[in-house]
Amino acid sequence: MEKQSIPKQFIYGGDYNPEQWLDRPDILARDLEMLQKARINAVTLGVFSWSILEPEEGVFHLEWLKEMMNTLYARGIRVILATPSGARPRWLAEKYPEVLRVREDRVRCLYGERHNHCYTSPVYRQKVRMINQKLAETFKDHPGVILWHISNEYGGECHCPLCQAAFRRWLKERYQTIDALNHAWWTTFWSHTYTSFEQVESPSTLGDSGLHGLSLDWKRFVTAQTTDFMREEIRALREAGATQPVNTNFMEDYTGLNYYELAKEIDIVSWDSYPLWRYQSDSRTALQTGMQHDLMRTMKHAPFLLMESSPSGLNWQPVSKLKKPGLLLNASLHAIAHGADSVQFFQIRQGRGGFEKFHGAVIDHYGGEDTRVFREVTQTGQALESLACIAGSQVDAPAAVLWDTESRWAMEQARGPRNEGLFYREAVFKSYQALRKCGLNVDLLQVEQPLEGYRMLVVPMLYMFRSGIEDRLREFVQGGGTLIMTYWSGIVNETDLCYLGGTPHGLTDLLGLRSEEIDALCTGEVHHFAAESGAPQYRCENLCDLVRLQGAQTLMRYTDDFYRGYPAVTVHPYGKGRAYYICTDAEEGFYNDFYKEVTACLNLAPILPSMPEGLEVSSRQDEENEYIFVQNFTDDPISLPVPPNAAVLFGDFEAGQVQGCSTVVFRRRRV
Repeated sequence: MEKQSIPKQFIYGGDYNPEQWLDRPDILARDLEMLQKARINAVTLGVFSWSILEPEEGVFHLEWLKEMMNTLYARGIRVILATPSGARPRWLAEKYPEVLRVREDRVRCLYGERHNHCYTSPVYRQKVRMINQKLAETFKDHPGVILWHISNEYGGECHCPLCQAAFRRWLKERYQTIDALNHAWWTTFWSHTYTSFEQVESPSTLGDSGLHGLSLDWKRFVTAQTTDFMREEIRALREAGATQPVNTNFMEDYTGLNYYELAKEIDIVSWDSYPLWRYQSDSRTALQTGMQHDLMRTMKHAPFLLMESSPSGLNWQPVSKLKKPGLLLNASLHAIAHGADSVQFFQIRQGRGGFEKFHGAVIDHYGGEDTRVFREVTQTGQALESLACIAGSQVDAPAAVLWDTESRWAMEQARGPRNEGLFYREAVFKSYQALRKCGLNVDLLQVEQPLEGYRMLVVPMLYMFRSGIEDRLREFVQGGGTLIMTYWSGIVNETDLCYLGGTPHGLTDLLGLRSEEIDALCTGEVHHFAAESGAPQYRCENLCDLVRLQGAQTLMRYTDDFYRGYPAVTVHPYGKGRAYYICTDAEEGFYNDFYKEVTACLNLAPILPSMPEGLEVSSRQDEENEYIFVQNFTDDPISLPVPPNAAVLFGDFEAGQVQGCSTVVFRRRRV
């Protein structure tokens, strides 16, 4: 077979498990017909196939996979080929029990589930390397393979003796001396001082779970060890001659790993999106999902892949709601609008047994074309074909919100000022949704990423300052940028030691204030703040920062409790820019009003000049065109003025309305 060039298109398909149906060639043949009718152009193979690929140690059965790939390719369907490390075969765990994880209570797990394996185990690494190289040697030149899918949803941790030893080596490389570690972790508290690295154990509820520096570094080590394991998987493919790009699939709001570190090692970021549609308004769910799309896109400032989504209901959420008519297409195009270059489903065909036998699928147990889901999958495939010109285009964002996983780790274990929740993600979302309602594309930056090129930067609850962020924020504002920082920022350094002197650390002169105290409100307790004129008044909860002004101007003040009259919102000119400080966990309405004023002052032009309530607007652009996605996640049509100099590329825009649960895409030439 000769390799064929891949036309410009969106990847459309999903996880396919033909190994479950090898005894039913009639079903496999029917699947292929239905995939073509649905316009599916790629499937992911081999994610959980290790026990079929290598049914016993050193005995490989790849013929079925080769035959399936040849058949798919002959029908114009390409393959994303997975490495199978996400679920090891039973024989491997029985012969080499060291590959099974040990829990934090030091009990070794039994065989079962997924990702129940030790990333440190030399045996497991060797066996993964062998199967990966066998796959690469066999399929590296297959014209149908467009991408390698590395493992599946990396996650979890192991506390076995191998991991303990690796953790100590990692710490010794990081700190060099035990005295340096003791200082970084402040171990003199409770007389926890170490005299050698050999005394260090991973955090455990049976032992040390209150030493914050230890817990924070353990999370960093777990990320480093997982990243190293993934790196070894990729190296095995490369050494065997595989040249295709690699990716691995991330999960929504997963706090077990710092995904930014893993993203450095892969070519394309992808993630698995399973929103709770119909639990609340779909418009709000779309905003929350959009924030996750934008986080994934910003990791590499490049198109990402929607690796998994459900074409119908799920089986593992508290209540398994179906997607209402039109939502499958609207949600799929929502990912495209935020920078995805694929729409992929889990799963192509429902299995008859196992944990996900009732998870939504393109082809259900009935197996026919005459289902609502299959019709909508086909309509989505047709839509993606009509929008193929957008594939590969970029998202340009004038504003960014800073999101930092390590700071979140540290603040959520810090024991104060609220142990009933600090609501970091919610704080980020309040700023994100407000900027989106201003009609702007928004990036979700990691703390290490460059700040240049943005007009406006929001830094919510950056408890930990690291990577020189305070210096880079200063340069950003001095050069003309607008910074909005909130309460509970700049409190500790990278090992969770509190800064001495004023906070936010290193930025009191830039902000023109110093935080003196922070009051924690009980759950359900509400205070208020208002503009100097007294109106409007906004609610606040959870945390109220009490600041001493050192040059900043007060824009709003608290109106309750003993700190009535204290500043609640401030502004301070600095260099060519200005820095705002929001002292309290304010309601969303405040952010919507406040960011509307700030963006207007900055002349940050929205994507569309008119933003009717209920519509979400996003844009992508290539060298010649801008593509504007207008999406309605309500049930009712919403009127929209025709965007200037734009023509409808896709969707129903009769009578100047965007229909309920639908998308309209406009195209206009870039000036």
